Amino acid sequence: MPASDALPSGPVDGPATVPAFDEALWPGAVGWLAVPFFAGTLAAALLPVDGVLAVVAGLVVLVGGLVALVVTTPRVRVVAGELHAGRAHVPVALLREPRALDAPTLRHELGPGLDARAFLCHRGWVRTAVRAELADPADPTPYWVVSTRRPEALVAALRAA
Repeated sequence: MPASDALPSGPVDGPATVPAFDEALWPGAVGWLAVPFFAGTLAAALLPVDGVLAVVAGLVVLVGGLVALVVTTPRVRVVAGELHAGRAHVPVALLREPRALDAPTLRHELGPGLDARAFLCHRGWVRTAVRAELADPADPTPYWVVSTRRPEALVAALRAA
């Protein structure tokens, strides 16, 4: 076989794209400790019924809870001109005026200042976020609020994209 047939002439999946911003919104220590505590409590409650059942149920709840924490942790990324927040994504070109929100401002934005049409990717254990106005006339969503532990870095990535 000729060498030209062995290798593709161009990139197969397109050029590799490095995210300008990438963060997983992992739970804090309390969230991680709650799962084994709950599993141990369940095992202790079932111990008088049957020891084997208590151990099996405790292990199932422990593994299931840890898997659930990992699977439900959203990622916030700015990659290839798009902001990804969990499963949702929007072109950065449609976002205007991104700004970092500290804890008191975020509390206001999620309380009395909240527009019910806004898109939220919020985790209660992350105390800061970024708000960006959405400039898409076809979309009724006025703005996005996205939790992040590094709001200044996310704002910089959005402005640079």
